[in-house]
Amino acid sequence: MRRAPFSVIGLLLLACLATSPSHSSELNDLHFGEALYYAHQGHFFEALERLDSEVRQHYEIDEPELDTLYAHINDAEFSLGDFELRYRMHHRAGRAIRAVLEGDVDEVIRNDAAYRLGRIHFQKNQLADAMRALERIDGKVPASISDDIEFLRANIYLAEGQPAKSMDLFKRLQNTDEFGAFAAYNLGIAYLQDGQRQAAVTQLDRAGQTVADDAAELAIRDKSNLVLGTLLAEAGDYDRAVPFLNRVRLDGPFSNQALLSAGWANMSSEDFERAVVPWKILAEREVTDSATQEAMLALPYAYGKLNVHGRAASFYGRALDSFGVEVDKLNASIDSIREGKFLAALVREEIRNDKDWVIRLRALPETPETYYLMQLLATHDFQTGLQNYLDLADMRGKLLAWQASFDAFDDMVDIRYDHYQPLLPGIDQEFRELDSRMRLRIEQHEMLVKRRDAMLTMPQPEFLATRDEQALLARLENVERLLTGQETPVEASFQQRIQRLKGTLTWTLETEYHERLAKFDENLRTLDQAIAILQEEYTQYVRSRQAATHSYIGYQKPINRLRVRARDSVEKIDQLMARQGHMLELVAIEKLVARRDRLKDYRDKARFALADSYDRATQAQARTGEQ
Repeated sequence: MRRAPFSVIGLLLLACLATSPSHSSELNDLHFGEALYYAHQGHFFEALERLDSEVRQHYEIDEPELDTLYAHINDAEFSLGDFELRYRMHHRAGRAIRAVLEGDVDEVIRNDAAYRLGRIHFQKNQLADAMRALERIDGKVPASISDDIEFLRANIYLAEGQPAKSMDLFKRLQNTDEFGAFAAYNLGIAYLQDGQRQAAVTQLDRAGQTVADDAAELAIRDKSNLVLGTLLAEAGDYDRAVPFLNRVRLDGPFSNQALLSAGWANMSSEDFERAVVPWKILAEREVTDSATQEAMLALPYAYGKLNVHGRAASFYGRALDSFGVEVDKLNASIDSIREGKFLAALVREEIRNDKDWVIRLRALPETPETYYLMQLLATHDFQTGLQNYLDLADMRGKLLAWQASFDAFDDMVDIRYDHYQPLLPGIDQEFRELDSRMRLRIEQHEMLVKRRDAMLTMPQPEFLATRDEQALLARLENVERLLTGQETPVEASFQQRIQRLKGTLTWTLETEYHERLAKFDENLRTLDQAIAILQEEYTQYVRSRQAATHSYIGYQKPINRLRVRARDSVEKIDQLMARQGHMLELVAIEKLVARRDRLKDYRDKARFALADSYDRATQAQARTGEQ
């Protein structure tokens, strides 16, 4: 029995309009449409759950060509791999996509699958495999991913240490709308890796002036300017570095680092007054940021260089107080993580429902353990481990919900049993009686068909005699038997009359044979239709009878097996969550300890610098008094 669609009809109709990998305009399988509906909302686990069940059922039925999924099976297989990829099930996704590559599918779908497989390998840093996957692309390429393929190919060359091969690709892509800013930046990095320093400077300068309104493109533009400014500053060209650092937006993700670097570039060129400007802006920002903390120490240092020792002492004192408070916060964060509060904060559902949930963690007053971990949370490795932990938490919640639903399945089976069980014995008794009568009629029908087929090759007029004619012929034959052997004066006369009557009857049968045979065939064909309807109704009844029985028989064992599997899975997930959570806690604690040690070092420096500034300020004041 097939699973009924879960979502309402309106939502399923919306899903049916979704674009499949082959861009089909019609989707006849509602279960596939339901999976696409969940996927378009970003619920890839739910999409996988439904589509995987649908595909499995499709392969288990006796006549898959009659299934509504049959026309979409290649798209469904492709979508399975796509959903697994988006759910970060790279191993299963790669296997599914390879099956599409090796199957008899349209070249557009095959090329799309090759690209996705290449992207999987690239994400796993399997560069040779990624390039081999792209080399399998041949023929018609979907227009929607043609630039994606070239961008991936260029990045593979760059990651392999072959920047020269990536340059032509990046040059073309920097003129596209989707990859323009990213290709321009990567081209500058390619020049830098290839040792073409001047070309890299020119290209990064161009990337840093890209016209953009998208947040990601604006960020990559800021990064281009930051990298170029840092590159020039490290080379000692401080005057050229500062304008590029000043291009970085003050509200962008790289602004803190740009302000810090701009201050140091000005300090290195001994322009102390200009160094104060970016550092003063930075020192007023979020104190947990490492660049801000460094600026809080660097700003009074710049005032000291300007011989404004009183103000330097004031800022050193402010930094000293701030560092002390932050060290206490870090100690509290480390203790909180060791108590397990960090992981509890990460799995809060009301937080993760917000797309900016990582940022919102900072606003939770009861979770100091997350306050210092924004940079750690943003790193790829920690994000991967964190997402694994969150996936395990989500899976645990789903398993617990499924465990609670098994009782509902038991109730459904019991209700069906109570409904059908009293009805089926009486129905079966009546059906057995009808079945025996039906079988008799079917046998008679088969006999008549055989007789008709035989008469088509060998005429037998007596078989087409009417009931009265058959009765008359039988009476004549009976009288003829009675007269046989009796020697009476009338025997010869009776025999002659009998033969005359038989001849008349035979004449009628012979002359009307073809007409009667045509009528017999016509009636038999009508009977064929009746027998076909009877057979169809019989088959429908058998299927309905089996469906009724199957609706409550045989479910107990599978449900119990699922109960056991769900319970075992919960136990396994608990173990995996404990290990994964412990690893995340260790990484977080290590990060916080490093930050705490750095702040302690800053605090010590601020303490000594404060004392020195007070001494210098006192000496300066004394000299002023003497004058």
